[in-house]
Amino acid sequence: MADIRAFRGLRYDLAKTGSLADLIAPPYDVIDEGLSQRLHAANDHNVIRLILNPTKPEDTDTDNRYTRASKTLRHWRESGALAEEAEPCVYAYFQEFTWEGVTYNRRGFMVRVRLEPFGEGKIYPHEETMPGPKADRLKLFHATGMNLSQIFGLYPDADNEVANSIEEAVRGKTPLEAVDHLGVTHRLWTVTDPETVSKIQGLMGPKPIFIADGHHRYETSCKHLEEREAAGKVTGPEDPSCFTLMMLVGMDDPGLKVMPTHRLVSGLPGITSAQLQDRLGEVFKIEAIGSGEEKARQACEAVESSDRQDMMAFGTTSDQEWFVATLKDPKAMDAAVSDHSEVWKSLGVSILHRLALGKCLEGMGTPSCTYVHLVDEVLESMAAKSCDLCCIVQPATVEHIRALASKFEKMPPKSTYFYPKLASGLVFNPIH
Repeated sequence: MADIRAFRGLRYDLAKTGSLADLIAPPYDVIDEGLSQRLHAANDHNVIRLILNPTKPEDTDTDNRYTRASKTLRHWRESGALAEEAEPCVYAYFQEFTWEGVTYNRRGFMVRVRLEPFGEGKIYPHEETMPGPKADRLKLFHATGMNLSQIFGLYPDADNEVANSIEEAVRGKTPLEAVDHLGVTHRLWTVTDPETVSKIQGLMGPKPIFIADGHHRYETSCKHLEEREAAGKVTGPEDPSCFTLMMLVGMDDPGLKVMPTHRLVSGLPGITSAQLQDRLGEVFKIEAIGSGEEKARQACEAVESSDRQDMMAFGTTSDQEWFVATLKDPKAMDAAVSDHSEVWKSLGVSILHRLALGKCLEGMGTPSCTYVHLVDEVLESMAAKSCDLCCIVQPATVEHIRALASKFEKMPPKSTYFYPKLASGLVFNPIH
């Protein structure tokens, strides 16, 4: 049972802080140095001062990025820049965005969700996590006592009954609105009507929740709760630390888009297209495309227009050559992978990492990946020769997430990319 709750969030008082567009930021883990500087310059109250306070050479145990975030948050609350909601709310949150010339509207809502350790309830992960980011976010939890960013969760809703109920509740009402640096429009409404809130809770009760983005923060929330329980600081089942802030979107919402995450591979210095084709040719059908930007786009289009997970495109930077590779026989994955399900083995990213970059290239080097989402980013890297190999793959689908996560089987890292990212700074959730 998904236990969701309306809550009294903290929000910016825009009369004191200025435009919401100058206050929000993407999730901390997608902010590079250039964007960080822009966000810091945009407004003295931009949320980046909380979620990604910069480190300094002179940092100490008592003066560091976490303590500075804590002091900033306390100052904003004392000055009235942040104010607590007068009554519990469900926060309707819609995002309007354009992708490849088509405009979409993704509809969701933010609530508190009761924490459940993975495997003990109806909240499911789908990607592996790493210890570093979890340790970082736990320090921030300790310092601020606040969920500063929402976790992105998905739920099954074939008829979009929940989303339609939310949309009906806000129809005709004026939202808070902000356009971010990517041109995405973020709209926020508060829903306080008890009947509507009760209806949403009832509809969500039987549904599972699949984490789309924010796995590190979810696991950190569970760790934070464990620590407080061990210290005797949890007052009961309604204690704020028993919950975490989530944005929930229906898996069948027309605005839910899963984008590809392409791989830029280093660690294979000088590898040529002929060498790569020779290694892959035993298990992949190879179709040479050619060299140059036009041929690169042709290869990428072949993959992106296909619905085959086992088709991928490769470009070698040493000679600027591109080809498309399609798995000859799915059974080739059985020989390379023995510890996963058939669904996992059918994923494009699984085939790429375990078979193409793993078994087929064994002994050629130690491949390491960076990740991009746009073909233009791939072509820029190839032109700059900032990697040895470019790999174009299909995104995992929502159905893959449902099938694997419900069995607690996790995808390889960076298997999914949900665009656009959720904005931090719309609402904060106290956890102490």
